[in-house]
Amino acid sequence: MNCSGCSPIYPIEDQGTLYLRPVFPVLLEMLRTLGVHVEHSDEAIWMTYKNAESVQNWLEAIQKHEAIGPESITVQVTPIHEQADQAGWISLQMMKSRFKHADLVSIILNNQFSSHMQPIVDAHEQIVGFEFLLRPSENGTPFSPYTLFEVARDTGLHSFLDRTARITAIETSAAFLPHGVKRFVNFLPSSIYNPEFCLTHTFEAIERLELDPKDFVFEVVETEQIQHMSILQHIFSVYRSRGMSVALDDVGAGYSTIELMNRLEPDFVKIDRSLIDQCDRDPVKQQQIIDIVEMSRRFGGRVLAEGIERMEEFDFCRSIGIELAQGYYFGKPSAKPPQGPYRQTSA
Repeated sequence: MNCSGCSPIYPIEDQGTLYLRPVFPVLLEMLRTLGVHVEHSDEAIWMTYKNAESVQNWLEAIQKHEAIGPESITVQVTPIHEQADQAGWISLQMMKSRFKHADLVSIILNNQFSSHMQPIVDAHEQIVGFEFLLRPSENGTPFSPYTLFEVARDTGLHSFLDRTARITAIETSAAFLPHGVKRFVNFLPSSIYNPEFCLTHTFEAIERLELDPKDFVFEVVETEQIQHMSILQHIFSVYRSRGMSVALDDVGAGYSTIELMNRLEPDFVKIDRSLIDQCDRDPVKQQQIIDIVEMSRRFGGRVLAEGIERMEEFDFCRSIGIELAQGYYFGKPSAKPPQGPYRQTSA
C-alpha cells in the first residue's frame, strides 16, 4: 500500500501504454493471438493502446484464460511516452476497476471534490465546531461520497483519496474558520498503515496554514471491522502527540461498538444517528444512550449526538448530560459556514 504519493498515479486516458508482469510465454502468445503488438523485456510486457475499450478487452481476456493465473499478474498504465514506475504496480483486478470506473477515478485523481461544513453545537445551541464532509465540487460531476470511497477501495486509490480529502478539509477550515473553532475531520484507519509516515502530509498542511493543532479532531469512520486494534491505538497516539484530539464515529451502530469505545477511549464519542432518531419516544434507545454517556464519563470522553432533527431529541440528549450535538435541526452541510461569532470550546 502506498499512502505517501511517491509514485505517480495516472488517470485513465484514451491512449497510453499498458505494462504487465511477470513475462509468461503463454501470456505473450495469447496477446499476439488477439492481434496486439507486444514488446517485452525479461521483466515486463508492454503494449500501446489508442482507446480504453481495447485495454478492458485485453484485461478481461487475461483474467479468463485458464492457463494464466491472473492473481499473479500485476499491471500499470502510463502516458504513452512514460516508463513503468517500480512502485506503480497494482493487481489486474484493480486495473480493471480503474477502467470500469474511469469517470470516478478521474474525480479522485484530479481532486474534483470539496469539503462542506456541518455545524456542531453545544447545549446552548451555540456553534462550537464543524464536521467536514466530502461533496462534489461546485458545478462538478455529481457523485455519492460513499460510492466514491468504495471505488477508491476497489481501485487501490483508497489511501490517496483519504489523504487528499483530509488536506482539502484542513485547507477549507483555514479559509473560513477562526482559531478556537473545532474542526472534525474524518479519516479511514485502513488507509494508514504507518501513522508517522502516512500522516506527514496532514501535519504539514496544518503547520503550513499556521493553524492550531488543538482545534482539530480526527474522527474514525470505517465501514469495515477493525482488524488490528493496536494500529488504530497507535494512530490515536500519533494524533495526540501532535496536540490533536480524536473521535470515534457512529458509536452504537455497526462496528463502532461500546467495547471498541472502551478500548480506544476517544476524546469525543459520537453517538450514531440510528440511536438518536426518535430517542425521546423510545425507552430502549434511551437506555442505550445513557449507557454510552456513563461509560464515556469513566475515561473523560465528551459525547456528541449525531443526526438531531427534532427539538425533542435534543432536549432528551441535554437532559442526560450530552454536551454536543449535530444534525439537520442545527444546519445541513454547506460549502460556507453560517456567519459567526462562534463559541470557543475548551476541549
